[in-house]
Amino acid sequence: MKEVDARGLPCPQPVIKTKEALDEIQPGEKIRVLIDSEVSLQNIQKFLLAQGHKLLSIEKLGEEIHLLIEKGEGIPSEDYTITCPTEESKNLLVIVASDHMGEDKDLGRILLKGFFETMLAQNLLPERIFFMNTGVKLTTLDETFIPILKELEKRGVEIFSCGTCLKYYNLENELKVGLRGGTDTYLEALFIYKKTIYIR
Repeated sequence: MKEVDARGLPCPQPVIKTKEALDEIQPGEKIRVLIDSEVSLQNIQKFLLAQGHKLLSIEKLGEEIHLLIEKGEGIPSEDYTITCPTEESKNLLVIVASDHMGEDKDLGRILLKGFFETMLAQNLLPERIFFMNTGVKLTTLDETFIPILKELEKRGVEIFSCGTCLKYYNLENELKVGLRGGTDTYLEALFIYKKTIYIR
């Protein structure tokens, strides 16, 4: 049985690690997840409920929490919101509302790809990127962008895709990077972050 050690990881990494582990197994198979935060527990429970997976048991051992999870069919039933507590305002939120930048689609894809690649090259990273409208195609279908976005996620960037938008484009089962986010994820971020960049 695969074990995911998410102890000590900042939000939303425990949910991301849980999702990645479930993506690697078949329905009916199980994983064990180790966490040490009630916030992580609540967020993982929301994720499992929304994605159709089963939380078989919760075992609390001192400050640690051990979860036994069985993979379901992975059919999303609703949006869910990941709640990450913050003590102070964060610096930068990037909202991507299109799968290209500007009016010309072909040129816009080149520009948008360069935008993300420059982030990585210069290590100028936002705290969160929220994809909405046709922007969700970058986290689902677009094999050009997915490796770049996965690298951003590895470096600590929170990546969310609008759940309503995924449903609209029938992409609920195609999410390759990051997590689904509800309207609360988007609205909360507008008040938390000091600066917002909007791309469309």
